[in-house]
Amino acid sequence: MPAAPPALAPAGRFPGFMGNPPPTPQHADPRVVVFGYHDIGVACLEAVRERGGNIVAVVTHEDDPGETIWFASLAHAAASRGIPVRAPENPNGAAFVEYIRGLQPDLILSCYYRQLLGPGLLEIPRLGAVNVHGSLLPKYRGRAPANWALVHGETLTGVTVHYMDERADHGDIIAQRSVPIAVEDTALTLSRKLTAAARAALRETYPLIASGRAPRVPQNHAAATRFGRRRPADGRIEWRASAWQIYNLVRAVTHPFPGAFTYWKGRRVLVWEARPPRERRSAHPPGQVLGANAAGCLEVATGGGILEIARLQVGRGSEIDGAEFAAAVSCGGGTGPVFDGAGGEAG
Repeated sequence: MPAAPPALAPAGRFPGFMGNPPPTPQHADPRVVVFGYHDIGVACLEAVRERGGNIVAVVTHEDDPGETIWFASLAHAAASRGIPVRAPENPNGAAFVEYIRGLQPDLILSCYYRQLLGPGLLEIPRLGAVNVHGSLLPKYRGRAPANWALVHGETLTGVTVHYMDERADHGDIIAQRSVPIAVEDTALTLSRKLTAAARAALRETYPLIASGRAPRVPQNHAAATRFGRRRPADGRIEWRASAWQIYNLVRAVTHPFPGAFTYWKGRRVLVWEARPPRERRSAHPPGQVLGANAAGCLEVATGGGILEIARLQVGRGSEIDGAEFAAAVSCGGGTGPVFDGAGGEAG
């Protein structure tokens, strides 16, 4: 098994140093091109600037009009600092590769850039290409690692700084920083933790990368897990799953993501917030609404335990709490309707 990569100390000190990381050598002023997007893209831009990096261009994406843009704009952050910004449809096209080559970058840095960089780009910088990924590689390679980690009920994730090769999230590891996942974390709160960790990790490792002295620890590819992009349809609740599995799905896709959903009388019901499940059992069929509890949560039987729903939304209506839904469907004196995870929209 490959040796473990260096773990970054929580106090912000890189193992092996007596004090803070050494500054970038005065004779070294590497030209950096940043490929990035999202909050982590902005955080990494700032980390490199804080360490004296010479960022000569930023490459990012045009915002998708079908996506809720809840995160910071790397394009705006770069432009406001006088850094040239490009957003090509295909960064691996011959003309764009030549544009990057003309910038004579010493280093390419990728931070949540959504396209794979091909060999034409990767071969340009003398210091190589480095990626910042939102998981502890080799686990959770691919897209949406924070959401997938929550879906699977992980209690620990983190960020990995690694060299890039032609395969996604596959190259040698420079360093990693762990991020604990609290039971109440959602994709939004976990994303904020990962953004802070990414900034700290890159700030600590950048002097080594810029001087060509960064460690290279091969990944254990046999232990790798891979996940693709999550889509709104992936939020459908399967009530035969356990209460914990459903709870994890709800917190993985709640605001600002599309939400976990089920159906009632042919209408889509979005479940925006639930409570961590308690050790309780129910003899009722999965999806059976049991009523509201004293905390105002709607209790629903699952394939293993009872899910307590705090906030939900029927169709295009307003968000309501569990007690309001229970009162609306008149289940105060007993069990109520059954949610249908496989249902469809009524007209």
